[in-house]
Amino acid sequence: MRIALDHVSAEPLSDQLSAALARRIRRGSLAPGARLPTIRALAEELELAPNTVAKAYRALERERLIATLGRRGSFVAERLPARPPKAETLLDEAARAFVARARQLRAPDAAAMRAVRRAQRSRD
Repeated sequence: MRIALDHVSAEPLSDQLSAALARRIRRGSLAPGARLPTIRALAEELELAPNTVAKAYRALERERLIATLGRRGSFVAERLPARPPKAETLLDEAARAFVARARQLRAPDAAAMRAVRRAQRSRD
């Protein structure tokens, strides 16, 4: 499976991988019910740590784009969930950018969440 990942990007490789797979699923190049490579096989192919691929697969499971059936493997969902509204999509993108920046700054999660709460309270 050919997937281009940017190893110097601030965006985590697992996020890049899950986004690339989600695009393929949504546009139909990964068909409903199609079996995905095993975590180990895809990790070897893309020269990634298995945990990176596992994290991407878990993100796709949360989005209900794939289903993992134990030892039987991971499969593209037969039915895709409804797409989120545009505003929600934009908020998700902004949140991912914020998290990437917080990680780049090595900010603990608690500090990042405090920054979000301060921004929410701000009236500027």
